[in-house]
Amino acid sequence: MNKTFILAMVKVTSLSIVIFVVSAFFIHNEKVIGWVVLGLGILSLASLKLFKIPIINVWPDIIFGIIDNGILAILAIVGGAIAGVSGAVIGGAVGNAITDGIAGLFEGDLAEKLRVKHISEERTMLGSAVGKMTGCLLGAGVILVLAGLI
Repeated sequence: MNKTFILAMVKVTSLSIVIFVVSAFFIHNEKVIGWVVLGLGILSLASLKLFKIPIINVWPDIIFGIIDNGILAILAIVGGAIAGVSGAVIGGAVGNAITDGIAGLFEGDLAEKLRVKHISEERTMLGSAVGKMTGCLLGAGVILVLAGLI
């Protein structure tokens, strides 16, 4: 393994641990969990600055994550309401497969539009990983906030 990969892995793992610990702490508080996940998305977005990754370079990844986990969260909530834990798992798994395809269309379209405008959307291991994590947290956070308001 090269040094760049190891450094990227350490950064993503560190961010993942923070996200896991914070979300695990609030997991049983349905009134705030959406806001917590949304806040973790903002923390992840801020980490791009810390990691010196321009947001424009990973914008397609962020959009992918927002669409991906936004729709997935809806399907998991619906599945859970219909069939409990197994419904949520199936809703999440099937939702993930569907949303990866849909989100991939948007990600690819945005990347192509950026290239046409001669805006660099060159992504790195770290940028792509953190960009997708950011989008996933933001997408799920918004849905969980909205679900908490219903």
